[in-house]
Amino acid sequence: MIISRNWLNEWLDISSVTSETLLKTLNSIGLEVDSFKEIRVPKNIVVGYVKSKIKHENAEKLSVCQVDVGGETLQIVCGAKNVEAGQFVPVALSGAVMPSGLEIKRAKLRGVESNGMICSSVELGLVKTNDGIMPLDESIGELKLGKEICEYPLLNDDIIEIELTPNRGDCLSVYGVARDLSAALDLPLKDAARYEEGENLLGIGRILAIHAEENLQSSFQYRAFEIKEYFDENLLMKIRLALIECDKQNRIERLLDYATHSTGVLFSAYDYAKLKKDDERVVFDLQKGANLATEILAGGELLGIGGVYQTDAARLDENSKLIIVEASYTDPEVIATTVYENKQMPRQAQTYRSLRGSEPNVGFGADFLFKQLAALKSVALYAGSQQSVMTREPKVVSFTMSEMQKMIGQEVAQNDVVRILKKLGFSLTFNAEKEGANAKVPLFRHDIVNAQDVCEEIVRMVGIDNIASKPLNFSEANRMNDTFVGYKNALNLRKKAAAAGFFESVHYVFDDASELASLGFAPCKAEIANPINSELNTLRSTLANHLLKSAERNVKNQRKSVKIFEFGSVFSEDGEQSERFGFVASGLTREPSLLNGAKPADIDFLGFATAVRNAVGEFELKVCDDVKYLSEFEQAKIYQNGLCVGYIGRVDVRVEAARDLPRTYLCEIEFEKLKFEGAVVKAYSKFPAISRDLSLIVPKTMKFEAIKECINALKIECLKEFAPVDIYSDEKLGDDVSLSVKFNFQDIQKTLEDEEVAAIMDKILDALKQNLNIGLR
Repeated sequence: MIISRNWLNEWLDISSVTSETLLKTLNSIGLEVDSFKEIRVPKNIVVGYVKSKIKHENAEKLSVCQVDVGGETLQIVCGAKNVEAGQFVPVALSGAVMPSGLEIKRAKLRGVESNGMICSSVELGLVKTNDGIMPLDESIGELKLGKEICEYPLLNDDIIEIELTPNRGDCLSVYGVARDLSAALDLPLKDAARYEEGENLLGIGRILAIHAEENLQSSFQYRAFEIKEYFDENLLMKIRLALIECDKQNRIERLLDYATHSTGVLFSAYDYAKLKKDDERVVFDLQKGANLATEILAGGELLGIGGVYQTDAARLDENSKLIIVEASYTDPEVIATTVYENKQMPRQAQTYRSLRGSEPNVGFGADFLFKQLAALKSVALYAGSQQSVMTREPKVVSFTMSEMQKMIGQEVAQNDVVRILKKLGFSLTFNAEKEGANAKVPLFRHDIVNAQDVCEEIVRMVGIDNIASKPLNFSEANRMNDTFVGYKNALNLRKKAAAAGFFESVHYVFDDASELASLGFAPCKAEIANPINSELNTLRSTLANHLLKSAERNVKNQRKSVKIFEFGSVFSEDGEQSERFGFVASGLTREPSLLNGAKPADIDFLGFATAVRNAVGEFELKVCDDVKYLSEFEQAKIYQNGLCVGYIGRVDVRVEAARDLPRTYLCEIEFEKLKFEGAVVKAYSKFPAISRDLSLIVPKTMKFEAIKECINALKIECLKEFAPVDIYSDEKLGDDVSLSVKFNFQDIQKTLEDEEVAAIMDKILDALKQNLNIGLR
């Protein structure tokens, strides 16, 4: 947003405010100054009057001008095409030093003496207003021959560019910035937009009527004027339009841009001749379109969408005479929804302002525009207006002074709060005790919704540097809540997984519904309204698909050993969120190297399960076959403290083949079900351990789990561990196998005798015989 000191001064008297104070104040109230530039016209450049112009006898592109500079008439050779007799012009006298560093001297150009230079705006250090010299007019003040240009304040200005956040659309105008500064500097705003309608003017009702639907989310005001003869912009307006980089060619559209930048009200203009049918009045129909945006139609033809764009149906051209001006405002939420839902809809410059919130007082902007037009003798104005104003009650925010002071951190006088908020456009009412207050939020501040937002406005104007610092309270509060404990447990688990040789991966919480279905997972019923792409069209119900994809990408990038883990959210079919840990290992146990040989062994179930155990802690496995994408021969449920916490197994060979994967194992664990218990310190036995082996005849269909449960049920304290060590079968054993089990015994208080161990072994054999009908080989 570009403003200038003189432009601001038209709305707010800042003549007594230094530029340094102005810049500091803008920064302190949240209007960050992005750049600042002083424009000062050098000395010895004066107002001159071109008395005559003749063609240079030795150069086609040069003219010889006689220029009156007050005390004398100078002969000046000029190369500008637009120099003409009868113009007031800036003249650099001999001895003047231009902003570029050029010193003006008397010289001969193609044999003709030249005493000075007629200047362009760029040569004076101003923005470029036109090609050629810069003719002067009295928009900058009374023109006196010989008066130095540096004595005209409007040409010696401070240019300020402000960086605005998207919520501050109310400051996308000179008036909006002045309104904020009036509160910060405690200065009254000027009524620069007041327009007094003249007498004996034709009424707009002769040429225009409007029909508006009820409950439109937009406000419109229409006025009209007729151009009687050609007119040009004055110099001040040219400079300011060049300053804001207005590149439009139509002079009416340029004037509308000037009014918009000054007041914040959006304008459009229509050529009456292109809308008129026979001798009837033009009728504008204002209708609700898609997403509550207002469509503007005339004779069934679309003229535009309020706040978004204008069609070419009745756009102005250089021959337009009778012009209908539209001042409009549309709720920013409606604009945002309309633009988002209709991505193919054309967007024009006004969309930028309307998205952030333009000025809702459309009559204010129209008055300012017509005040500019009233100063032109070549324009005939129509009286009155046609309008449709949206009915919307302002938001009311309630707060108490004690709440406000607590948020601010210090006491701010109630009178100061009232003054600041009223200058910012709020209206306040207090209850009987004067403790509670209700603030009506001005319509141009759509971003203010609660007491905290009101507090921010007060702090902005008081100044954050004026809020007294207070020492910090170093009393430590207990932060050991469930969320913190969960975070620490997850962090520790991730570190352990990395230490076990796995690399962490992170994926979207979105997944491909068809791929999830192929793995046997039901997708989440909660639909994504606007998916990132067709492959991320549902919330994921498992980590498995992403982990397999990552393994596949690594394998295709010539990785021989892939070990990956992920901690992330999954969603059930009903949309319930939970956290899971997933592990995948594919290919070899490790990458080939000189240290481990050219071909390490393939990953296997036991090695993968051991690596997972090293990360998550001890667990038990129980055989299962209900995970569809895993091999029915190599999969198991993971149990911890008797609770099923996940599953583990080899990926089905068909899935491996479809994804070009070598032997691959995958594990998925429900994080909330894991037990993160502290380490329990126990004394260890100083006495020797004794081991015994049993070779049992066991049916081929019997699972070792049944044997394990039978022996554990005996609760033998000195039995530290037992595990199968060998399995043998031949034709003589028929449907049975020989299973060798190794037992380790150790007592905490004494050395076990052979007789004691033998008695324990007999007890185990008796239990196996009675409960499972198995015995020694």
